[in-house]
Amino acid sequence: MRVRTDVEQRHDAAPESLHAAVARRLGVALEAVEGVEVVRRALDARAKRATPTWRLTVDVLLRSPPRRRRKGQTWSQVPPAPEPLRSPRMARDRPVVVVGAGPAGLFAAWHLAEHGARVLLLERGKPVETRARDFGRFRGRGELDPESNICFGEGGAGTYSDGKLYTRKKDPLIPEVLGRMVRCGAPARIGIDAKPHIGTNLLFRMLKGIRAELEALGVTLRFQTKVTGLRRVGGRVTGVRLSGGEILDAGAVVLAIGHSARDTFEALLEDGIPMEPKPFAVGVRAEHPQALIDAAQYGLPGAGQPVRDLRASPRPSTLPPADYRLAAQVEDDRGVWSFCMCPGGMIVPTSTEPDMVVVNGMSSARRSTPFANSGLVVHVGLEDLEREGHRGPLAGVSFQRSLEEAAFRAGGGGYFAPAMRAADLVSGRSAGRLAETHFRPGLTPVDLREVLPAFVSESLAAGLARFDHTLPGYASTDANLIAVESRTSSPIRIPRDHLHQVAETPGLFVAGEGPGYAGGIMSAAIDGLRTADGVLRST
Repeated sequence: MRVRTDVEQRHDAAPESLHAAVARRLGVALEAVEGVEVVRRALDARAKRATPTWRLTVDVLLRSPPRRRRKGQTWSQVPPAPEPLRSPRMARDRPVVVVGAGPAGLFAAWHLAEHGARVLLLERGKPVETRARDFGRFRGRGELDPESNICFGEGGAGTYSDGKLYTRKKDPLIPEVLGRMVRCGAPARIGIDAKPHIGTNLLFRMLKGIRAELEALGVTLRFQTKVTGLRRVGGRVTGVRLSGGEILDAGAVVLAIGHSARDTFEALLEDGIPMEPKPFAVGVRAEHPQALIDAAQYGLPGAGQPVRDLRASPRPSTLPPADYRLAAQVEDDRGVWSFCMCPGGMIVPTSTEPDMVVVNGMSSARRSTPFANSGLVVHVGLEDLEREGHRGPLAGVSFQRSLEEAAFRAGGGGYFAPAMRAADLVSGRSAGRLAETHFRPGLTPVDLREVLPAFVSESLAAGLARFDHTLPGYASTDANLIAVESRTSSPIRIPRDHLHQVAETPGLFVAGEGPGYAGGIMSAAIDGLRTADGVLRST
């Protein structure tokens, strides 16, 4: 008999003690437990707990069923696996052109090819191997390649990130996405972690595995191929136009272009594709010693005290680097929150256009650096864009560019980023000094109130003051705030119907973050699968 139950274990419990804990939970003899499989795990490190504890959901193989239920004895039948996405097959006549090799584009191409479609996958950037060298030159020497960087290239913007794979959506396709990733080289633990992540180094391996799967299915991949427009016949999209003038025929086009394809947004708008601005968020990257976050989150000695040695953490080896998620409503009910937190990671330059500074965060699978970082961002509504003088469908793009240009000027060139200590922003006094940092090319001490609009800097200061009560030391002089974090999500939305086809534009489908329908690797991959299903059902 197989049953499912929940059980708790201290973080430092011996692995072999799990069977005994399960037997006690079910009220059976240890000999009755034939096997235990962990299907979900989450670390509970809330302050009220004396010791951080793993909360586990396990499937248990029993020699015989529990005789009776008693107090504290809870179990259920193992639920059936989620139904796969059942899509019709497509005749291999005119190809489906998928634009963008981020999560949405990769998973859309994958599903289409599995169901008989002839797929051409176009990516303006480079494969991960070459892309890594271009990123290294930018981070090390400030040499930006506008077509091969953290946002453009195989895997999209998520390739250089913490590789988070969780989403607030409870979508039945989550197991399918995770299973495909594991098959292509992702670690098996992502299937059970409540907060699964891969890390940039393992994302490289997984992306090569996905590329091999696509090629085996007959997908044609073309890198360094930039789409600059659409071809339409009688109102229907029948192909794409490339930067060199070549026109590619298509039975359908899927745009999975990512949140930073600004020139593509502009070209689509000129082509008459419907588009509207949408709210998003901007702010900074907060950089802290990981030891400070560990002490605050795990209630370790020294929590809230200045960090003297950034490389000496009191965290036990049985605990992972601590993460956090913070949110507050400040004056006028404006939201301030942490975004894309990277334990044991680094802040990286994320520019895609010359003379603009953008930052983001990433980490490896081991999360082993002595620093933690997170986006710390403020809600930007359409009324804010209007007040700041940005109008039209691309108002958000215009606003982002204005911030990134201001950050470049304040950094002094060379893609140095302007930065300020968290304590100084809260106090309203710029000391002109910074905490130790991991950021390259480098930081320039700046009063960020001169870089960011007042509604952003004031909201950040108010949010920091609140977060310091939640995580002692969060707004201390040990923390740097690095500007500007402006690519949290797409600032536009392209309206689409239930099949993910663009309104009044037959033959054109949109997926993922760029058109405004996803936020992160997992949600973009799911959206790619559902968009592919829409293409298959529309033909």
